Amino acid sequence: MLIGIPPMLGPELLFTLRSMGHGDEIALVDGNYPALEHARRLIRADGLPLIPLLDAILQVLPVDDFVPEALFRASVKGDPALADPVHEEMTQVCARRAKGFKLVALAGDAFYARVKAAHTIIATSEPRLYANIIIRKGVIYPREIDL
Repeated sequence: MLIGIPPMLGPELLFTLRSMGHGDEIALVDGNYPALEHARRLIRADGLPLIPLLDAILQVLPVDDFVPEALFRASVKGDPALADPVHEEMTQVCARRAKGFKLVALAGDAFYARVKAAHTIIATSEPRLYANIIIRKGVIYPREIDL
């Protein structure tokens, strides 16, 4: 364990988050998502629900402020106008941890294509359907780094 690092962020995930560059995307997906089939790189987060893991990741990962949209979620039955309670929970976490960023709903095909292009997929054990989110990594500005 480390001071200041959420304990659910294991070594492989921390390595991946640190290895990602500006503009790389990471997808957190539910237990039903075909993660192995879609992943360039896959991290198994078996036993972990998505919302607490999202909260932990957003404590250490900067969100990209060079683009107008950097947070994306799946939509119910492919319709971006529809949302489930898990999407509201995602929105609340993002509002708290990534202030000023909107969580954008993507249609099914657009979401799948973006996940397939992601740097890494984290496969959680989240049981709720459509509980999938993509985060685009930003930069840490020099004033934020303690050397």
